[in-house]
Amino acid sequence: MCRHLAYLGPPIPLSRLLFDAPHALVRQSWAPRDMRGGGTINADGFGVAWFPSTTVSDRPAQPVGMADTEPIRYRSAAPLWSDAALPGLAAATVTPAALAAVRSATAGMPVVETAAAPFQEGRWLFSHNGVVRGWPGSVAKLAAHLPTTDLLTLDAPTDSALLWALVRDRLRAGADPAVAVAGVVAEVEAVAPGSRLNLLLTDGGRIVATTVGHALSIRLGDGAVTVSSEPLDDDPRWEGVPDRSLVVATPSEAKTGEI
Repeated sequence: MCRHLAYLGPPIPLSRLLFDAPHALVRQSWAPRDMRGGGTINADGFGVAWFPSTTVSDRPAQPVGMADTEPIRYRSAAPLWSDAALPGLAAATVTPAALAAVRSATAGMPVVETAAAPFQEGRWLFSHNGVVRGWPGSVAKLAAHLPTTDLLTLDAPTDSALLWALVRDRLRAGADPAVAVAGVVAEVEAVAPGSRLNLLLTDGGRIVATTVGHALSIRLGDGAVTVSSEPLDDDPRWEGVPDRSLVVATPSEAKTGEI
């Protein structure tokens, strides 16, 4: 059920995350190692969004990756490995902050470009790895609390797009990102038990992630942090994140607690 990753740190070519590493996202799209309970391949679209390195402030107090402008986003309904232009684009693109995902669509949900993560508003980027049980009836009452305009303008009629709308609504109200993400997980679990809810959120300055039913690993070091469904290589600094965890990470530190 999907693979996703986020990176913050010194500017690197986007290709390191998508193509160059031994177990980069492109390999995870067709040979994932740890899908845990759903799917065998991630061929139902992909997306990547990155902050241009030229927009990052040089001021020491500014968080690494925190950009003054919105990230650039590229999504497709095709498998990641089938995009002939992306490897060259990724090799030429240097970024201090990025979020990318490959999709394995839940049965009955559309395979369209707009259903692929990352979902975006302003600097915020969001991805969901998992499934909401009993969709859509189980979460209908939660959706009813959203502004009607948000429901009418969902990126796609999918559980992931609705989860993003729920998180985004809390962010707009001024909630702390970690509180917003954890709150949505709690609400959805209450009405849709057994859902798998690995959420990933970044604004280019911090990463917030959850593990509920799916794998997640984190690597911290060299002034950078990478959070990924699966380790990208054999670096011993990769650490598995326990199930039912909330992660808040910056390039200098990562805090993990129970949800």
